[in-house]
Amino acid sequence: MSDDRLATLRARLTEALNPTEIEIIDESARHTGHAGAASGGGHYILHIVSDAFAGKNQVQRHRLVYDAVGDMMHSEIHALSIQAQSPGE
Repeated sequence: MSDDRLATLRARLTEALNPTEIEIIDESARHTGHAGAASGGGHYILHIVSDAFAGKNQVQRHRLVYDAVGDMMHSEIHALSIQAQSPGE
């Protein structure tokens, strides 16, 4: 992930979800030659902990993440594996 793309992703998630923990792992190199990689979209793993996820199921948590990254999912991100938790989980 380019430094700018990583900074943008981290900033959007931080602004929207105010996480207590956030880790983004770029696995794009493992998908070289994949159609998504060829188009410039990367493959990432996200681990995020936020109070925003309390009382929400997995689908609702993922929707919050997708809402935060918005248009990046259509161009800069081809695949995003999400592990979203509330504090204490």
